[in-house]
Amino acid sequence: MTADTSGQFDSAIQACKDIFLAKMKDYGTAWRVLRPESLTDQIYIKANRIRSIQGKGSHLVIEDEWPEFIGIINYSIIALIQLELGVGNDAKFSHKEIEKYYDKYVNAAKSLMMDKNHDYDEAWRNMRVSSLTDIILMKLLRVKQIEDNKGQTFISEGVDANYFDMINYAIFALIKLSELKDSKKN
Repeated sequence: MTADTSGQFDSAIQACKDIFLAKMKDYGTAWRVLRPESLTDQIYIKANRIRSIQGKGSHLVIEDEWPEFIGIINYSIIALIQLELGVGNDAKFSHKEIEKYYDKYVNAAKSLMMDKNHDYDEAWRNMRVSSLTDIILMKLLRVKQIEDNKGQTFISEGVDANYFDMINYAIFALIKLSELKDSKKN
C-alpha cells in the first residue's frame, strides 16, 4: 500500500500551525524583530539539540525531538515571512494576515515537496531520521555561509530554497517519527 504523503504532510503541518497560532496568541508577533541571521541561529539550536538527543539516546529536558522538528518548521516559515516583509519592530500585521503568510509558505513547501517526491520517488522514506537531521544541519550551514556572504551566491540556490528544504526534511522526520510511534503501538 502506498503511503498518503500529501495527507501525512497536511497532518504534520496542522500540528505545527496549531502551535504557531497558539504561540501567536501568547506572544503576538514579537518574532518580527528577528533578523534572518537570528532565525537561522534559532533553527540551528533546534537541529543541534535533535542531533545531540539522537547521539546520546536520551534527553534531560522533558521535550524530545518532536517539538524541535516543529520548531524548525515554524521558524523556517517565519524566516520566509521575514525575507518577504523585512524585519519589523511593529505589530501592524493582524493574526489573520500572518496566518495567510504562513499558509502561503506551507503551500509552496508542499508543492515543492510533491514535485521532488515525484522526481526522487520518495527516497526519504528509506532514510533515517538522523540523516534527515544531518541534512537540515547542512542546509543551516549553507544558509549561514550565504548570510556571511551578504546573500551572494555564484551557482547555488538562495537562502529561501534552503528554508523550504528544511521545512520539508523536518516534515519527513515528523512523518517518520509518527510511523515509528504507530508501529510500536501495534
